[in-house]
Amino acid sequence: MAAELLNHYKTRVIPALVEKHGYKNVHQVPKVTKVVVNTCIGSQADGKQALEDAKAELALITGQKPAETRSKKSIANFKLRKEQAIGAKVTLRGEPMFEFLERLIKMALPRIRDFRGVSGRAFDGQGNYTLGVTDQSIFPEVELDKIKRNIGFDVTIVTTATTNAEAKSLLSELGMPFSDRAKRTAEKAA
Repeated sequence: MAAELLNHYKTRVIPALVEKHGYKNVHQVPKVTKVVVNTCIGSQADGKQALEDAKAELALITGQKPAETRSKKSIANFKLRKEQAIGAKVTLRGEPMFEFLERLIKMALPRIRDFRGVSGRAFDGQGNYTLGVTDQSIFPEVELDKIKRNIGFDVTIVTTATTNAEAKSLLSELGMPFSDRAKRTAEKAA
């Protein structure tokens, strides 16, 4: 089953971006290359159990087995040892990536209480966007009565866009609900 968002990208987003930015070649149109979902458990007392819970939640949300992330150096003030497991991450590409983005945009983000849109300032200057999610319960796959602890995570959307304006117009066409303040800022920049 092909993701609806992938079909939407091919049929509507590419022509809209060609018209808006005046690309001479279809291959110049920016696209999403990967989505990285990352969580960190920090220095919780029950670190191993917290890491297992985080990995189970990430696997449930993304549909892919997460990889452990480990510390690069020791920091005594944070009670952190070198090579200590401190989090987990999943990198999504291709069709699973579009399915995850579709669930994020259409189902998960609208379930946030008092949601007014995502910030338009979270671009890194090279066309990539990072979104912080504070609670995994916004995803419909997560059963509320089985949540052991709140797990926040970052969703980084990596694009081939060269500027923030191109990346923002790409994500807007894909349906990312930017806040009204972010839309006004984008219109001034364009």
